[in-house]
Amino acid sequence: MEKEKLTYKDAGVDTKEGERAVSLMKEHVKKTFNANVLTGLGSFGSLFRLPCEGMKEPVLVAGTDGVGTKLKIAFLTDRHDTVGQDCVAMCVNDVLCQGATPLFFLDYIATGKVTAEKIADIVKGVADGCVIGQCALVGGETAEMPDFYGEDEYDMAGFCVGLVDRERMIDGSRIQEGDVIIGIPSSGIHSNGYSLVRKIFFDRLGLKVTDYVEELGETVGEALLRPTKIYTKAVTSVLSRMDVNGIVHITGGGFYENIPRIIPEGLGVEIHEGTWKVPAIFPFMQKAANVEREDMFATFNMGVGMMMMVAPDKVEEAMGYLREAGEEPSIIGKIVKGNGVTVCEK
Repeated sequence: MEKEKLTYKDAGVDTKEGERAVSLMKEHVKKTFNANVLTGLGSFGSLFRLPCEGMKEPVLVAGTDGVGTKLKIAFLTDRHDTVGQDCVAMCVNDVLCQGATPLFFLDYIATGKVTAEKIADIVKGVADGCVIGQCALVGGETAEMPDFYGEDEYDMAGFCVGLVDRERMIDGSRIQEGDVIIGIPSSGIHSNGYSLVRKIFFDRLGLKVTDYVEELGETVGEALLRPTKIYTKAVTSVLSRMDVNGIVHITGGGFYENIPRIIPEGLGVEIHEGTWKVPAIFPFMQKAANVEREDMFATFNMGVGMMMMVAPDKVEEAMGYLREAGEEPSIIGKIVKGNGVTVCEK
């Protein structure tokens, strides 16, 4: 008896649906292209011309990251066109901290079942993030992995490459005692701490993504799915016109883990609580779940997504450039003798 024929589709992988997804995402990807992109979508390798004119010693700066369990909020809301921006932001913001200009981005999406419209929505978010981040989306990969992920589940990651002249590179070595710390506002939680966030909202408070929260002025889903802010415009508006001694992206580990990454030995940081506007979602979570103040600053950005360390005589100049870029910066602290990070209560 002849055996029944088995196809790749029978195994759970629909290559035709994958092709349709690529077709749908093309319009989103093309809007990120610039004159330095030398290949179209679908080539085996992506080609990008390095714009090194005027640089003495060009240095490539790379960053990679994912979105984490924030993706579960996208699953619950069935909205998938914003998490791509989160993925771009987590990589681009890191590259900016070294003083680099973002050049290009690539993404990787793995899912249990490819649905063309859903994949196109995810890539739309990636492309939107690349437009904001001023980098080209030059390629990516969508992997259909049945029996590994659930049909409605996916994970994603990406990486960004930027470029900086070595003499303009920022590594924190120029930070000195007395430098002033400028805080640049976040858009909310961004993409870190969502394992705790989900515990608070869904387990402790028993809320659903569709529930409206008076204290937040929006639904749980709206508050938790707000995309991570991308700081390319803000950072480049400053770096193109003046020197900055240090830049910190407040991601996983909050204030206590991220700030020390660039502080020279023998120096510490004082952060003055009450000097910036804290989005309502942070005090709401702290009160609702009785989270210790220190744990809040060790987990979340608390309303400050990026920090700049500048010399005291450069503060007003930097603040002016940030305001021109549409930001509302605040002086939130200073560099002192000592070690570690102290968040001074107001």
